[in-house]
Amino acid sequence: MTEPTNPNQDGLFEHTSSSSSVAEKQKNTSDVDSTHSRNVEAGGGERGNILSQYSEKQVMQMGRNYALKHDLDADYFARAAALARSPGDFNSMPFLTEEEKIGLHQEATKKWHVPSKLVQVIAVGSMAAAVQGMDESVINGATLFYPLAFGLYEKVDGKSVFKMKNADLIEGLVNGAPYLCSAVIACWMSDFINREIGRKGTIFWTCFISAITCFWQGFVNNWYHLFIARFMLGFGIGIKSATVPAYAAECTPKHIRGSLVMLWQFFTAVGIMFGYVATLAFYYVPDRGIGDGLNWRLMLASAMIPAVIVCFQIPFVPESPRWLMGKGRHKEAFESLCQLRHEKMAAARDTFYQFVLLQEEGSYVGVPTYKRLIEMFTVRRNRNGALGAWVVMFMQQFCGINVIAYYSSSIFIEAGFGEVSAMLASWGFGMINFVFAIPAFLTIDKFGRRNLLLTTFPLMAIFLIMTGAGFTIDYNDRGKNAVIILGIYLFSAVYSSGEGPVPFTYSAEAFPLYIRDLGMGFATATCWFFNFILAFSWPRMKNAFHPTGAFMWYAGWNIVGFFLVLWLLPETKGLTLEELDEVFDVPLRKHAAYQTRSFFNGFKRNILRQNVDKLPPLYAHHRLAVTNEAWNDKTEVSHVE
Repeated sequence: MTEPTNPNQDGLFEHTSSSSSVAEKQKNTSDVDSTHSRNVEAGGGERGNILSQYSEKQVMQMGRNYALKHDLDADYFARAAALARSPGDFNSMPFLTEEEKIGLHQEATKKWHVPSKLVQVIAVGSMAAAVQGMDESVINGATLFYPLAFGLYEKVDGKSVFKMKNADLIEGLVNGAPYLCSAVIACWMSDFINREIGRKGTIFWTCFISAITCFWQGFVNNWYHLFIARFMLGFGIGIKSATVPAYAAECTPKHIRGSLVMLWQFFTAVGIMFGYVATLAFYYVPDRGIGDGLNWRLMLASAMIPAVIVCFQIPFVPESPRWLMGKGRHKEAFESLCQLRHEKMAAARDTFYQFVLLQEEGSYVGVPTYKRLIEMFTVRRNRNGALGAWVVMFMQQFCGINVIAYYSSSIFIEAGFGEVSAMLASWGFGMINFVFAIPAFLTIDKFGRRNLLLTTFPLMAIFLIMTGAGFTIDYNDRGKNAVIILGIYLFSAVYSSGEGPVPFTYSAEAFPLYIRDLGMGFATATCWFFNFILAFSWPRMKNAFHPTGAFMWYAGWNIVGFFLVLWLLPETKGLTLEELDEVFDVPLRKHAAYQTRSFFNGFKRNILRQNVDKLPPLYAHHRLAVTNEAWNDKTEVSHVE
């Protein structure tokens, strides 16, 4: 093959690749050599690799240029660049040491062979997620008490009735206050704060705010004081939720990225479970001189515990290498990756390849915020990513899960449970939410994000219909309670394996680096806005529709969610964050038409047992990355012989 003399003129940027072949590359890491042999370009590199058109000598010179510019070891990065060009072929590279080959082999064949610093990064994100989960569930228990304490309701013949006008709307407003703040203010601040103080600093200060405001909630003396405290909590929840998934995605290798990033949702479920534990633990606490209740105050304040733990964890974890690279701190980015990879050569390989892709994208050149915000909706690749993130975030709320998370105790009381029985049933809901999130670790990177959602949305609709129908049973209280609790538990189990872990994982993957903070702000603002709508509207909706109609309403939205995913959501598993540019650049009309044909072909093949030809790959003719013709380092290799 004749080597290009000028990379910008000889087709590097117009190089096409199939993302399906990249995904195929991930299928069998136990046989590295055979995997590599199926994914080789004519130039010697791997398909889907932007360096594949260049010879080994050329990319080694690129590595030297990069290292010299950023005060790194030139010879080491020359070897790392060659490895980045064809990472599956490390066994045949004579310039790699045996120790390096062993380390690279372990990386390729042992999926969960990760260094301790990466474990610490995930622990930080996990505890940060638990703050959100605990708040969702402690307000569930506190809602049984604080509306009575603040005069919103009063007990008449053992039932709560309105004492204050619009008491149900006030209850919804107080419960949804953190999510209102997150949606309209906090999430939109995340871009500026992340750029100024980094991922670590952002997580520390948002957890500090969460701890202070949770503590504050324990000392309020009226409903609007509680509203203010919970509104301020939104600054901790909103900014943190836009930061932690991006931080985890930027630190983890692509082959386990989905599993590790989904820990956000998994530990949200853990937080929900421990929140229910706290409500049960404090239920019988006497007032001890506090006339309007000590128990619910302790419930609300207990959510500060995981936030305090995160504040103590932050000094011991590395900063995001992509954030450091975006700031021009390449040496620190390499040092960070050295802590996040077992093999130093793998860290150098990833540092160089991230630089190549980011230069290609032109994404870390300073672009004004207003221009990046405009480009998020005017550039097709960005717009499609934003739409995909919007779909999964919107449907996470309108599938109905958080109605149950916030109001399950009230729902069970409506069904005829006593207060303690209702809280125990809510704890069971939290346990199922937690336990059934575990299988998603194995499925999210194996079956993909789309397949999980397409499988679980119809099932969630069925179980919500079952729950709503249970409220119509009036001749057998025990049977009525059994149907309602079974429907809610089955719904929770299915949600935790699909729509639960996918949204934050998907949103963290959907945006290129230069708008990633803005994109995550947009995605989480969507999540929290509709979260607030649900928390605010449920008390009034339950009274207007009755529980049966309210559950049927959300069952219908799950059917809508199935078709939104089918038509608008590209698959993201198995690709680097930057290689996803190709996937999201497909026109939506073409994507929807292709997926509709694929759906009917699958129905004919699997249900009707007909022989149907497979469709050609959808992403076979789209560029890998956005053009950046100003990359001078590439043109400098034109003299390599």
